Amino acid sequence: MREALSIESRKRDHIKISLNQDVSYKEKTSWFEFVELVHNAAPELNEDELRLETRFLDRAFGMPLLIEGMTGGTAEAEKINGNLAEAAATLNIPVGVGSQRAAIVRPELARTFRVARDRAPDGFLIANIGGVQLVEHGPELAVKAIEMIDADAIAIHLNPLQELVQPDGLANFRGLLGALGELRRELSVPIIVKEVGCGISGDAARRLEEAGVSAIDVAGSGGTNWTLIELIRAEELNSVEKARVAETFLEWGIPTAAATLEVRAATSLYVVASGGMRTGLDAAKAIALGADMVGFAHPLLEPAARSAEAVIEKLKQIAAELKAALLLTGSGDIEKLKAADFILLGPLLQWAEQRCREHPKLRNKLNHARR
Repeated sequence: MREALSIESRKRDHIKISLNQDVSYKEKTSWFEFVELVHNAAPELNEDELRLETRFLDRAFGMPLLIEGMTGGTAEAEKINGNLAEAAATLNIPVGVGSQRAAIVRPELARTFRVARDRAPDGFLIANIGGVQLVEHGPELAVKAIEMIDADAIAIHLNPLQELVQPDGLANFRGLLGALGELRRELSVPIIVKEVGCGISGDAARRLEEAGVSAIDVAGSGGTNWTLIELIRAEELNSVEKARVAETFLEWGIPTAAATLEVRAATSLYVVASGGMRTGLDAAKAIALGADMVGFAHPLLEPAARSAEAVIEKLKQIAAELKAALLLTGSGDIEKLKAADFILLGPLLQWAEQRCREHPKLRNKLNHARR
């Protein structure tokens, strides 16, 4: 019971801090400012011809946007999850819930996650547990999370830095790949592996693909900084050592654009680009770099605290911006956008050039960028 109360308290802290303070990276960005899509002044398209439909995990969706799992386990989280799920179902896009560990430990909190299925009976829902918990408890925990919300897929989140700096964290990841392989054998639903803001490298992506996962959500740095959130919590709880470690690693991580390039070059899996995504133009750039879906979190948190309609309005704005990018690149649909011309600049170009030695497929992207 003490563990469950601790988790619930942590979830409340996360919501409060994220809504009331600036918790983005202070220096590092997602690096999409170093991606230029090439303007097409003669696109041979009409605006009403543009199509956002796409496929992800072998299912058709209305647009290549995914609502990232953010929260659960509190009364405020119940409202947020319900509004996000209703909005996602209305627009026919996938939606995740936050880590379900709290409700597995304390079943009366399951309603704060189950509300997503109640509000979206036909929606595509993504369950969520941590890699640490998968290693510790095996497939049983994942199965419970899936059953809790009748999920269509499950996300296993990897957060080694967050666990290191969290006052009540536990950074035990030994055996993770084997646990993922065992989970794959147990489940019939797809497995998504995601970071929480530090990115996934090409090498890690290859090992995850070998373990049998279906998709990788890069969740790169440049957006919400969970190390900063845990620093704030550590200072409030007077956990001095954790706070100092968090302060040292505040700018740690692979920027989202770089992680997207690496994972696309290293695997044939579905790729979700998330971490600092703010506009439809960001989404278009991510798709051109190789993403199949683009995940949004923080821009939807405040609208979700108000209503499903507010979330829908925000997502429609992002979709309108994405459609504009389709027209301006001469791409009538998402598949054509994946082949759109782009230029890499500055540190992202340097990153890509240096990482080519390890990831030969990335040379194709560089050659494409230099055409």
